[in-house]
Amino acid sequence: MNYTATISILSGYFFIVSLSLIVTTHVIRNRKKYGTPFMGLLIAAVAFLIGCVHATLYTFSIVLFISEQINVFLWKLSMLVWFVILVITSSLFSSFREYKKVKLFPFLFYTLFFGSLIGVLLIPDSITLTLTISHPSSITFIDPFIIKYSYNFVAGVITILFQVLVIFHFLYITILINVRSKKKEETLPLIMNAIIFSIPIILNVLYILFHQTPFQQFFIRDLFIIILWISYLGVSILIFKKPEIFYTLPNRIYSINIYHKSGILLYSYEFGQQPSSKTDSKIWSNILIGLNHILSEFLDKKDKINVIQTRDADVVVQYEEGSGYALIAITSRKNSIIEGLLKNFSLEFKQKYKDNLNEILDINKIINVSEFSDLKELIEKNFELYL
Repeated sequence: MNYTATISILSGYFFIVSLSLIVTTHVIRNRKKYGTPFMGLLIAAVAFLIGCVHATLYTFSIVLFISEQINVFLWKLSMLVWFVILVITSSLFSSFREYKKVKLFPFLFYTLFFGSLIGVLLIPDSITLTLTISHPSSITFIDPFIIKYSYNFVAGVITILFQVLVIFHFLYITILINVRSKKKEETLPLIMNAIIFSIPIILNVLYILFHQTPFQQFFIRDLFIIILWISYLGVSILIFKKPEIFYTLPNRIYSINIYHKSGILLYSYEFGQQPSSKTDSKIWSNILIGLNHILSEFLDKKDKINVIQTRDADVVVQYEEGSGYALIAITSRKNSIIEGLLKNFSLEFKQKYKDNLNEILDINKIINVSEFSDLKELIEKNFELYL
């Protein structure tokens, strides 16, 4: 028996598991860097499920023969985990389209297919195992080319339709984001990720379609796991190198406003990504209603209002009591990244305009807002990711 393929797959498996544990740990520890802690946990879940759970079930179902029943059980579990991975990944793609929002469609169909798959897999002969040699009498490593898994008609149709739906969903979301995005280059990593991730899905579909042709089936099956692991490596690099893609795409800053404690607007910067006039009026009506409350927070209060939430946006407030002003950012949703950028900007703003701010600490002083007219460069430097 030739064990070259077995050793190769096991080597790749141990590498992917190690990478998965590193990526999962990194994302969990730095989950706030990925837009929201919830999004960070979703990314960590996908990393762990692909690199540890699915890789383990899939690998040992084709390189280790335990018994016919157990091997088929491992294969079925790998299918279920694969479905869960695709659903979670689809949720992430949906969040890129609208921050923290998951559309009802196509997740109703995902739920339907997932429930149908569970029901089909409970049927004993939905998936069968065939060995080209006699069954070993004990647990042993085998050449993956001698083992074949076949789907009955119903299991094959459900699995194929589900994965085709996922591919169309990925491509639809990425095209929509690219069309709506002001900076097309921002969406390039997402588009590449969608295309690369779609390749193993297509191979998995082809594997089911060609289960009657052994050579093509083995070739496609091995190619599936190789490309899946290569794409996983690429995504892992993206997770480490460009965490900002997970919050700059789904989240936007519409404007930064600096108010003196007297209520005078010192400076306002529009990011050129304003919502519709209808949304804009809703946002600003909430600001006007809450402005007096915001400014009153300069009094010695224990609990200060730091965000006004609307249906379409969040109004995030950064107070600087010692300098007598408040930063107000209008964003699609508040997160720790925006709060950190506001703090950094505020530090540089106070340092640059220290004398000007000291002069107008007294609310009876005349305020010349033209003194703050050259803030554009400072804002664009600190909020470059959102321009």
